[in-house]
Amino acid sequence: MFGLLNKKLTLPTPDEALDGRPDPIPTAQTHAVFGCPLKEPVAEGHEEAIFAMGCFWGVERLFWNVDGVVNTAAGYTGGYTPNPTYQEVCSGKTGHAEAVRVVYDPAKVSYSDLLRMFWEEHDPTQGMRQGNDQGTQYRSAIYYTNGLQQVDAEQSNQTYNALLQEKGLGPTTTELHSAGAFYFAEEEHQQYLHKNPDGYCGLKGTGVACPMPLGLGLA
Repeated sequence: MFGLLNKKLTLPTPDEALDGRPDPIPTAQTHAVFGCPLKEPVAEGHEEAIFAMGCFWGVERLFWNVDGVVNTAAGYTGGYTPNPTYQEVCSGKTGHAEAVRVVYDPAKVSYSDLLRMFWEEHDPTQGMRQGNDQGTQYRSAIYYTNGLQQVDAEQSNQTYNALLQEKGLGPTTTELHSAGAFYFAEEEHQQYLHKNPDGYCGLKGTGVACPMPLGLGLA
């Protein structure tokens, strides 16, 4: 999972991206922690959030341990290639980031809570890398799924960016985009650290705490 120094650090254009394939790649049917269908639609009263914070193994574990989160999945999003494989994403030729889909009950955990974890649990200043993992797929990004999430994501970015610079750190490089197609990663990547408890996790924050509440649009 460690990135190599010579990995591509520039996103491809749509014309440069790999062609991909029309059909989804095989993945797990059932969530190994929750026991629910991995691709279960978002139930009424629940919400969906998508975050990219580097290697998706540790990111998925971070969120499945949150009270109020009911489903998670590792996948690829933010690029051009339809239904990419892990190897294709790692080539830097799809434009995708490694990301995690989080389905949650807002009566138990708010989007603001999830954003606080997003900012505190990784380093959003590193551009196309996260620690030893280097490559476009490891970039920091928030993919909002509705207009309220967009407002909250943008405001939290401004707040945390100011806090980082007060501490003498660089500005955030986090991308903020409307959520597009989310492609579920291969079965071996789903709930990886549940199946391999001693496996690699590259998550490491800056040590800068995010204030609560963030003063955002969602409770």
